[in-house]
Amino acid sequence: MPLTHLGDMPIATFLREYWQQKPVLIRQAFPDFESPIDGNELAGLALEEEVESRLVLERGDTPWELRQGPFDESTFATLPPNHWTLLVQAVDHWVPEVRELLEHFRFLPDWRVDDIMVSYAVDQGSVGPHFDYYDVFLLQGAGQRRWRLGQTCDSQSPRIEGTALNILKTFDANQDWVLTPGDMLYIPPGVAHWGTAEGDDCLTYSIGFRAPSIADILTEASQEAASQLTNDQRYRDIQPSDFSHPGEISDATVEALTQLVREHLKPDTLRDWFGRYMTSPKYPELEPDVDDEENPGDTLYRHPASRFAYTNTGEGDAVFYADGEAHPCSRALAMALCSEWTLSRSELVEHANDERDQHLLEMLIEEGKL
Repeated sequence: MPLTHLGDMPIATFLREYWQQKPVLIRQAFPDFESPIDGNELAGLALEEEVESRLVLERGDTPWELRQGPFDESTFATLPPNHWTLLVQAVDHWVPEVRELLEHFRFLPDWRVDDIMVSYAVDQGSVGPHFDYYDVFLLQGAGQRRWRLGQTCDSQSPRIEGTALNILKTFDANQDWVLTPGDMLYIPPGVAHWGTAEGDDCLTYSIGFRAPSIADILTEASQEAASQLTNDQRYRDIQPSDFSHPGEISDATVEALTQLVREHLKPDTLRDWFGRYMTSPKYPELEPDVDDEENPGDTLYRHPASRFAYTNTGEGDAVFYADGEAHPCSRALAMALCSEWTLSRSELVEHANDERDQHLLEMLIEEGKL
């Protein structure tokens, strides 16, 4: 179930005072937390070809050496006794018990979730001082990690050269905490942070939330709008009244251009682009496993790599988005599909109001998204 409180803090307070504004440490946000996986299991995932994984060695062949997976067992056998970290992306795609953690964060939109990255570190393991462009909750799963928070950064903040990691050249710590299992730290975009394992067997869950850049929004949304136009549609001068200054681009001309953009970058175009963009899969090359059973049982599960969302388009109607594709359907079915990750087939059938809805439901099952 979604969290109603973060520790003793009501969710409404967190959203009003901290979300995308300032960091906050929540002691025992998950009381008596037991990690669903351990370091050996995480290392096992890092051996798999389809799993994105990285190793960071602070004292490797170069300072802050970055190695890309997949790895083999001999890699782990030759690592030093300290100062290294293993990072595995999208562990929620592969471990159902990790995915269940996302249920607690549904006080935020599903379409904002990126993934759950899990890091394992030996004593003093770290990925260095850095900042992110996304919101992140850092849940301590096992062992202890010291987190230091620093200055607000941006794309102009100096980085250390000679490493593939975006490690800050300067770090001005102003907050310092040690987290134990069940503690959770929220960090908004742009805040410098530096986590260091205090002892071995340190596991940290990073629940990240995607946020497209404004440059991406403007570029891709305008390309979407442009794809619906023809070469016959051209700029036209406003009704001329005074061309006595032939070199001038007048305020009236700029206003006409602004209106032209508004006419073609319509809310419906933005809504459709955003729905497909925010549900696009993190790893599109991964095909869902399709169950060959002709009559699956009543309980259906959303595929862990699939992203669902919907928008309302009129009375009783909606567009349902699944993995970057748009499907017109009834609002009742769209809401039902997005309501839970475990779904009742019979209840979904009840919400399938017409042939269009029935076809959508069958397609989602056939393609393995359900």
